[in-house]
Amino acid sequence: MLYGLLKYVLLGPLLRLLWPTRVTGADNIPEHGGAILASNHLAVADSFFMPVRVKRRVTFPAKREYFTGRGFKGLLKKWFFTGVGQIPIDRSGGSAAQAALDTAIRLLREGHLLGIYPEGTRSPDGRLYKGKTGVARIALEAGVPVIPVAMIGTDKVNPIGSKMWRPRRLEIRFGEPLDFSRYEGLSGDRFVERSITDEIMYALMELSGQEYVDIYAARAKELMAAEEAGVRPQVPSQPSGAEADRVPQTKVG
Repeated sequence: MLYGLLKYVLLGPLLRLLWPTRVTGADNIPEHGGAILASNHLAVADSFFMPVRVKRRVTFPAKREYFTGRGFKGLLKKWFFTGVGQIPIDRSGGSAAQAALDTAIRLLREGHLLGIYPEGTRSPDGRLYKGKTGVARIALEAGVPVIPVAMIGTDKVNPIGSKMWRPRRLEIRFGEPLDFSRYEGLSGDRFVERSITDEIMYALMELSGQEYVDIYAARAKELMAAEEAGVRPQVPSQPSGAEADRVPQTKVG
């Protein structure tokens, strides 16, 4: 009920009025059943503009801190993020990472639409970065299609570090569903999961027109910060361990 109130009565109409958005390919989203909406990630605003333009409810697992604040402000934040379809996820450790995957898989098996940002964090410069293989693991375990989603212009509405959203026309492109049923039973195979993830990222590159960079966005941010500080970046140049590659970003921000 709260989700419907925000989407159809409060937040949705306001976003539609102030930020006219061209939507293409919306008919690629199934009317029923679970599916992953795998999107590029340019701004915090992505998680608000995209669900408003989808007829069905879209769920984005979000970091638990959004739901545990104290006082009136904390209560208001919890109410808001619950109302826009977020669910809390504890991502503080290894078991928490698995919990995030398990929650995503459960939601999909229950027939929900799940929003995921395979890059793991917002792009620091508008380019498209290497995807984490968690999106592949989730798709294989849940047995659902992956629909690539390209957000165009949200980084101009909501630049990194900005507190006010700026008026601008936007575009959202929903690509054709990607079917990975040919890999059924191969969940956990890191080569298969990397191949699937790369296929998703290629579809996003084609759909968005972004330049692709074959490193993780988090690493790119580290390199940029080191350059600004005049510090030589440390090796390794990529995150190590299965968890660093496996868990995609599903939060707002």
